[in-house]
Amino acid sequence: MLSTLLSAIAAPPADAFAEAQRHLDGLTKPPGSLGRLEEIAARLAVLRGGTPRVERPVIFTFAADHGVVAEGVSAYPQVVTAQMVENFLRGGAAVNVLARQARARVVVADFGVANPIPGSPELVSCPMAPGTANMARGPAMTREHAVRAIETGARLAERALDAGADLLATGEMGIGNTTAASAITAAITGAAPERVTGRGTGVDDTAFARKVDVVRRALAVNAPDPGDGVDVLAGVGGFEIAGLVGVILVGAARRVPVVLDGFIAGAAALAAVTLAPDARHALFASHRSAEPGHAVILERLGLTPYLDLEMRLGEGTGAALFIHLARAAALIWSEMATFKSAGVSTSEGASVAPSEATPSDRIAPAKPALERRR
Repeated sequence: MLSTLLSAIAAPPADAFAEAQRHLDGLTKPPGSLGRLEEIAARLAVLRGGTPRVERPVIFTFAADHGVVAEGVSAYPQVVTAQMVENFLRGGAAVNVLARQARARVVVADFGVANPIPGSPELVSCPMAPGTANMARGPAMTREHAVRAIETGARLAERALDAGADLLATGEMGIGNTTAASAITAAITGAAPERVTGRGTGVDDTAFARKVDVVRRALAVNAPDPGDGVDVLAGVGGFEIAGLVGVILVGAARRVPVVLDGFIAGAAALAAVTLAPDARHALFASHRSAEPGHAVILERLGLTPYLDLEMRLGEGTGAALFIHLARAAALIWSEMATFKSAGVSTSEGASVAPSEATPSDRIAPAKPALERRR
């Protein structure tokens, strides 16, 4: 399944952005006056190949545990992962509140939670194992597990799209997963562990120094190939992160927008883009996380976030907030009148149709795909 999925991912037509900008410049407003809202509208239209709609968004909140917590890298015990999954299922977490406001469905999936979760019809149970192994002492998982987790996430995304989803958003939960994301980011970008590692759940100075050392040791022990996202995931990743890679790849293959949450989802995107560089065209960075490694990820992916609220919760919370912007941008595209239809004069004094508007290069084609550094 994975090889077939990768072969279906391609960049949009080279002239699509200029055509989208012509449409936006023909609407009743000064060119570019809606700022980055126009950028979102153009990117959505190019991706979808026509009029964009954001009517049935789905947020994927994947959960799994990490063996690396044995190294003392988190301020919270591992049981919190299972407890938070229960909270998601009851609708009491931040992502549930924000998803309700955004009219989005939340898919909660157990990709490898170590502690038992009471049965619920709302839970997608697809555990790879009861958490990963301790990456500081060997591979987090086998390559087979990494591929299976990617393909499982892909199947969940396919199921959502087949049911009518028109936007896929990424979220996660897993005590210890900022350590895994730091290691993934360092492995793929070549950045130093101390540059991409943050305090996660709020560890003190001693635990933070230990966390940086754990990331450094995990990279040394596993020596993941930075050009192979599967190898990186197997060495220092997490099951929920691999699952999000599958969601990203399906969105790119089906030309549906994929909204990245923060640091953890960004690490998944890094891995996905090593496998399919053109997947980058489907990615929207919802916000800038307070985790330092997220800035490194955004720079590498060539993405500028749309919000900067100093958030670092995860779950898909930042992605849920972005849905409002995406929906607004899509409606600007489809519901605003043109100068001609509204009988409004342009700056030159004439009424013109969108096809007669002057093209703009404000919304440039996507930046070159991720370069592999070794």
